[in-house]
Amino acid sequence: MALARRNVHLVERIHGVAAYDCRPITLPTIRCARSTQTHDLANRRNYYSVISTPAYTPQCASQFRRQHSFRHSTSTNIPIRNRRPAGSSRLYHHGGGTAKTTLDQHHREVDRVAESVKGFYDRGEKFRIFHGSTNSTRKSAMGRDPNKVVDTSRLNHVVLVDTNTQSALVEPNVPMDRLVEETLKYGLVPPVVMEFPGITVGGGYSGTSGESSSFKHGFFDRTLKQVEIVLANGEVTTASESVNADLFHGAAGAVGTLGVTTMVEIQLRKATKFVETTYHPVKSMQEAVTMLQDFTSRPEDFDYIDGIMYSQTSGAIVTGRMTDTPKHGLNIQRFSDAKDPWFYLYVKDRISKATGPVTDAIPLPDYLFRYDRGGFWVGTAPFDYFPAVPFNDFTRWWLDDFLHTRMLYKALHASGKSEQMIIQDLALPYETSIQFVERMDEMLGIWPLWLCPLKQSPYKTMHPHYPGVEADGITPKPMLNIGLWGRAPANNQFPGGFVGANRAVESVLQELQGMKWLYAQTYFSEADFWRDFDKTWYDSLREKYHATSLPTVYEKVRVDVEAEHRAKESAPLSKRLLDSWPWSGLNGLKRAIESRDYVQARDPAWKHWVPKA
Repeated sequence: MALARRNVHLVERIHGVAAYDCRPITLPTIRCARSTQTHDLANRRNYYSVISTPAYTPQCASQFRRQHSFRHSTSTNIPIRNRRPAGSSRLYHHGGGTAKTTLDQHHREVDRVAESVKGFYDRGEKFRIFHGSTNSTRKSAMGRDPNKVVDTSRLNHVVLVDTNTQSALVEPNVPMDRLVEETLKYGLVPPVVMEFPGITVGGGYSGTSGESSSFKHGFFDRTLKQVEIVLANGEVTTASESVNADLFHGAAGAVGTLGVTTMVEIQLRKATKFVETTYHPVKSMQEAVTMLQDFTSRPEDFDYIDGIMYSQTSGAIVTGRMTDTPKHGLNIQRFSDAKDPWFYLYVKDRISKATGPVTDAIPLPDYLFRYDRGGFWVGTAPFDYFPAVPFNDFTRWWLDDFLHTRMLYKALHASGKSEQMIIQDLALPYETSIQFVERMDEMLGIWPLWLCPLKQSPYKTMHPHYPGVEADGITPKPMLNIGLWGRAPANNQFPGGFVGANRAVESVLQELQGMKWLYAQTYFSEADFWRDFDKTWYDSLREKYHATSLPTVYEKVRVDVEAEHRAKESAPLSKRLLDSWPWSGLNGLKRAIESRDYVQARDPAWKHWVPKA
C-alpha cells in the first residue's frame, strides 16, 4: 500500500450498492483466481462496490463473485496520507462495522480531530484523548476535565483489507475481535493479536502489547507498516520505517504523548483453522525459564509460546503451531462459549493428569482470545468480593456475561476496585526473572503468574527494554514478561498497603534490570521513572514534532498519591458510601450491564471460524 493518492468518483449503483470508480495514478492490474487473465482496475470498478460497502447482502456478494470469478482484493496502492494538502482527492472504503465508512469520511473525521488539536495548541493548553473505551487500569479519584479532551471515538473502522499485500488499513479504535473478524473473511490474521478482544489497534501501538507470538514478531507495533498521526500542532503526517522513522519508533509505547494516532497499516499473515497447542508441565521457575529459552531459540518450530506458573512447584509452558490439519485424533477444544472451561483452569487440569506434554487442537480465534473469559484469572475477583457466590462450573456458566474482559474492565473502573488489585506486566532479563518471582512470592504471594517471552525492539523505545545484546554485539537479548495480577495486600498486611506494595514491586523491578508496562498505576518518582528511559531522546522528539504542549509520559501514568488522598477525603458522604462494600461492587455491576458490552461476546462471527460438529 503505497502513499500515492487516488481519485474517487461515485459512478453508479449495482445490486443496490454504491460503486466507486477508483482511478489510480498508476493503474495496477489484478489477476483472476481461476485464470491467468489480467484486468485493469479501472475496468473493474464494480468489483470494489461489493468489497467496499458494508450494506451489501451476502447473497449479492456471492452472486457478484461468481460472475467475476476472482478473489476479494488486489494490490490497491491505498494511501495513508502524507501531509495532505487541502482539497486533495480521497479513496473508497472497506466495511468495518454497521456504519458506512470511506477514506473520504475518514479524512473528514481526521480533519475534525486535527482542528480540535490545533485549537488546544494555539491556546497553549494540554489535552487528553477520549477513545471510547480503555484497557488501562489507571483510575483517578480526581476525574478529568471534559473541556480538555479530543474525541477520537468515531475512528473505529477497518478501512481496507488487501489480500495481495496481506495488509490492512485500520482506524485506531478498532478492537482486536473486530479486526480478526474482518481479516479472517479473507483468510488472513495479524501476526500479533492481543489476548483481550477489546484492546484496540491504537492502544496496541501507543501502548505496549506483547503476546504469545511476540517471541518471534516482537511487540504489536513491530507488525505495522505505517501510521497516520495528527501532531500536537494539528498537522497530519505519516510515519514508517522510511518516512519520519524516529516518530514511527518513538510514538510506539509513548501513550499518545507525541501525537494522536488516526490510522495504521498492519501487516497480516495467512490464517489457519487451528492452533495445535501443547502443554508442557514444569516443576519450577528454573525449569520454565530453561524450556522457554530452548523453545524461543527455535522460532521455526513454533508460532506461539507462553506459560502459566501456578506456584513455585507447578506450571506449564504452552506452545502453539498454526495448522489447517491437526494430527489425527487430537481433541478439538474451545474456550469461547459459556459452557467451555476457562483456559488457565483447563491447562491446570490437563497437566495434573499428565506425565508429559499433552496436545489439543484449538480453533485459531479461540486460541487468540483464550484468556478473555476470566481475564486470565482476574475474573476470580468478583467471587472474592461477593463470597456468598461460589466459584464453580455452574456459576461461571451462569454469570458468563459478566466474566469477559470488557465487562470486567467496566466493573473494575466503575467500582474503584482497581485500587485493591495489583495488575502489572513486568519485563525482565531471563537471568533475573527467577529471583524476581521468588521475591514476589515472599512479598505478595500472588499466583498464578503469566510468562510471555518477548523479542526486544531494536530501536530506542518507550517499551520495556534492557541493554543486553547477543553474541553478535547487535541483536538485543530477549526478555521475559511476567504478568503479576492479583489482590493487593490490605493496609495491615503490608507497609503502606496498596501503594506500598506497588512501590515495593517497582523497587525490586529496577534492582533486577526490569521495567513495567505503562497501562497500570505508576508510583515512581520522576527521577526514578526516567532512569528507565532516554529522556533526552524523548524530549528531542517532542520538540521536533511540536508535542511539548501534550502531557509527558510521566504525567500521564504517574499517580499523585497525596492529591488522590485529598480528593477522596473531600468527597461527599454519598461518594464515600458508594466506594464501600457492597455498594462499590454493585455499582460496578450496574455500570457494566448498562454498557451492554456483554452483547459483543455472546455470538461473534469469529466463533464460527471452525464450524461446530
